[in-house]
Amino acid sequence: QVQLVESGGGLVQPGGSLRLSCAASGSIVSFYGMGWYRQAPGKEREMVATITSSGSVKYADSVKGRFTISRDNAKNTLYLQMNSLKSDDTAVYYCRMTRGLIYWGQGTQVTVSS
Repeated sequence: QVQLVESGGGLVQPGGSLRLSCAASGSIVSFYGMGWYRQAPGKEREMVATITSSGSVKYADSVKGRFTISRDNAKNTLYLQMNSLKSDDTAVYYCRMTRGLIYWGQGTQVTVSS
Protein backbone atom coordinates (compact mmCIF):
# COMPACT_ATOMS: atom_id res chain seq x y z
CA GLN A 1 0.00 0.00 0.00
CA VAL A 2 1.33 3.39 -1.00
CA GLN A 3 1.79 5.93 1.77
CA LEU A 4 3.04 9.50 1.29
CA VAL A 5 3.98 11.60 4.30
CA GLU A 6 4.80 15.29 3.89
CA SER A 7 6.82 17.37 6.31
CA GLY A 8 8.70 20.65 6.45
CA GLY A 9 5.87 23.15 6.41
CA GLY A 10 5.60 26.03 8.81
CA LEU A 11 5.47 29.79 9.25
CA VAL A 12 8.02 31.84 7.32
CA GLN A 13 8.42 35.53 6.57
CA PRO A 14 8.12 36.87 3.03
CA GLY A 15 11.38 36.32 1.19
CA GLY A 16 12.24 33.30 3.30
CA SER A 17 12.77 29.67 2.34
CA LEU A 18 11.40 26.27 3.25
CA ARG A 19 12.07 22.75 2.06
CA LEU A 20 9.20 20.30 1.96
CA SER A 21 9.76 16.56 2.05
CA CYS A 22 7.53 13.70 0.97
CA ALA A 23 8.59 10.30 2.26
CA ALA A 24 7.12 7.43 0.30
CA SER A 25 6.53 3.86 1.38
CA GLY A 26 5.02 0.98 -0.52
CA SER A 27 6.33 2.32 -3.82
CA ILE A 28 9.51 3.71 -5.35
CA VAL A 29 9.41 7.41 -6.17
CA SER A 30 11.78 7.15 -9.10
CA PHE A 31 9.50 4.71 -10.92
CA TYR A 32 6.49 6.98 -11.15
CA GLY A 33 5.39 10.51 -11.80
CA MET A 34 5.46 12.61 -8.66
CA GLY A 35 4.33 16.12 -7.91
CA TRP A 36 3.58 18.89 -5.46
CA TYR A 37 0.20 20.55 -5.40
CA ARG A 38 -1.24 23.21 -3.14
CA GLN A 39 -4.60 24.45 -2.03
CA ALA A 40 -5.21 27.85 -0.53
CA PRO A 41 -8.37 28.65 1.45
CA GLY A 42 -11.34 29.07 -0.85
CA LYS A 43 -9.38 28.03 -3.92
CA GLU A 44 -9.04 24.86 -5.94
CA ARG A 45 -6.03 22.61 -5.63
CA GLU A 46 -3.39 23.54 -8.19
CA MET A 47 -0.23 22.01 -9.57
CA VAL A 48 3.00 23.52 -8.26
CA ALA A 49 5.68 21.23 -9.71
CA THR A 50 5.93 17.76 -11.19
CA ILE A 51 8.71 15.33 -12.03
CA THR A 52 8.40 12.31 -14.30
CA SER A 53 10.09 8.95 -13.86
CA SER A 54 12.67 10.06 -16.43
CA GLY A 55 13.38 13.24 -14.49
CA SER A 56 11.57 15.81 -16.60
CA VAL A 57 10.26 18.66 -14.47
CA LYS A 58 7.46 21.14 -14.89
CA TYR A 59 6.54 24.19 -12.82
CA ALA A 60 3.57 26.45 -12.46
CA ASP A 61 4.35 29.89 -13.88
CA SER A 62 3.83 31.43 -10.45
CA VAL A 63 6.74 29.50 -8.91
CA LYS A 64 9.22 29.28 -11.79
CA GLY A 65 12.66 30.44 -10.74
CA ARG A 66 11.76 30.23 -7.04
CA PHE A 67 10.84 26.58 -6.41
CA THR A 68 12.78 23.43 -7.25
CA ILE A 69 11.41 19.90 -7.25
CA SER A 70 13.81 17.00 -6.74
CA ARG A 71 13.97 13.47 -5.42
CA ASP A 72 16.46 11.37 -3.50
CA ASN A 73 16.16 7.84 -4.80
CA ALA A 74 18.24 6.39 -1.96
CA LYS A 75 15.85 7.89 0.60
CA ASN A 76 12.77 7.34 -1.57
CA THR A 77 11.83 10.93 -0.87
CA LEU A 78 10.51 13.81 -2.94
CA TYR A 79 11.46 17.41 -2.11
CA LEU A 80 10.29 20.90 -2.88
CA GLN A 81 12.78 23.68 -2.21
CA MET A 82 10.90 26.96 -1.93
CA ASN A 83 12.81 30.24 -2.02
CA SER A 84 11.73 33.87 -2.12
CA LEU A 85 8.40 32.94 -0.61
CA LYS A 86 5.46 35.29 -1.00
CA SER A 87 2.19 35.62 0.88
CA ASP A 88 0.44 34.14 -2.17
CA ASP A 89 2.34 30.90 -1.55
CA THR A 90 0.38 30.34 1.65
CA ALA A 91 -1.48 27.04 1.26
CA VAL A 92 -1.60 23.41 2.24
CA TYR A 93 0.96 21.58 0.12
CA TYR A 94 0.29 18.03 -0.98
CA CYS A 95 2.53 15.36 -2.43
CA ARG A 96 1.07 13.24 -5.21
CA MET A 97 2.12 10.00 -6.88
CA THR A 98 0.63 8.75 -10.13
CA ARG A 99 0.88 4.97 -10.34
CA GLY A 100 -2.12 4.05 -12.39
CA LEU A 101 -4.14 5.32 -9.49
CA ILE A 102 -3.41 8.67 -7.89
CA TYR A 103 -2.14 8.77 -4.33
CA TRP A 104 -2.04 11.85 -2.08
CA GLY A 105 -0.31 12.67 1.14
CA GLN A 106 -2.09 14.32 4.05
CA GLY A 107 -0.65 17.76 3.33
CA THR A 108 1.57 20.20 5.18
CA GLN A 109 0.67 23.82 5.92
CA VAL A 110 2.88 26.60 4.61
CA THR A 111 2.14 30.09 5.88
CA VAL A 112 4.04 33.09 4.56
CA SER A 113 3.46 36.11 6.74
CA SER A 114 5.31 38.86 8.52
